Amino acid sequence: MEMTMTTDEHKSRTARSYKLILLFAMASMTMMFAGLTSAFVVSKSRADWLKDFQLPTAFYYSTLAIIGCSVTFYLAKKAIQKNNQNATTKFLFATLALGILFVILQFVGFGQIVENGYYFTGSGSSITTTFLYVVTVVHLIHLAGGLISLLIIIYNHFKQKYNSTQTLGIELGAMYWHFLDLLWVYLFLFLYFFK
Repeated sequence: MEMTMTTDEHKSRTARSYKLILLFAMASMTMMFAGLTSAFVVSKSRADWLKDFQLPTAFYYSTLAIIGCSVTFYLAKKAIQKNNQNATTKFLFATLALGILFVILQFVGFGQIVENGYYFTGSGSSITTTFLYVVTVVHLIHLAGGLISLLIIIYNHFKQKYNSTQTLGIELGAMYWHFLDLLWVYLFLFLYFFK
């Protein structure tokens, strides 16, 4: 006897599958950053490690921007669960603006580091700044994926694909952005306290 699934059961299974895939991807990224930060700790014992290096002030502001992304994405998810399309639109665009601001501030931070006489590559570079550059650029690459997925979510939102009964895309996007947020806060605190 064949068992047929209801539409709700199918939606529920699909949602679980996508969330599991995303959790697996996030676990893989976490392991990669754990490896990078471990290498950072080991390298601190090198003679050429910069002991007095300070993080650029732009990184402090970028941290606030990415925390803001998590807040606005959470509010977008809550708004769509209440079928409030206008609020969802505003919060999704706010998330996009804050995400772009985060990227801009990261590059401003790189500029501040160079202005202070530290370089990321070449003869004027140090292992400290090269590690900082690698860690932040790898995070920016993952954030680029987040921005692309956010643009797709915004596009689908305008196509009326989300409502109080269909929130999967926004939920997955929010999960990934919360992960990016937590990851950056971890990296920022790590770089601040373990320099």
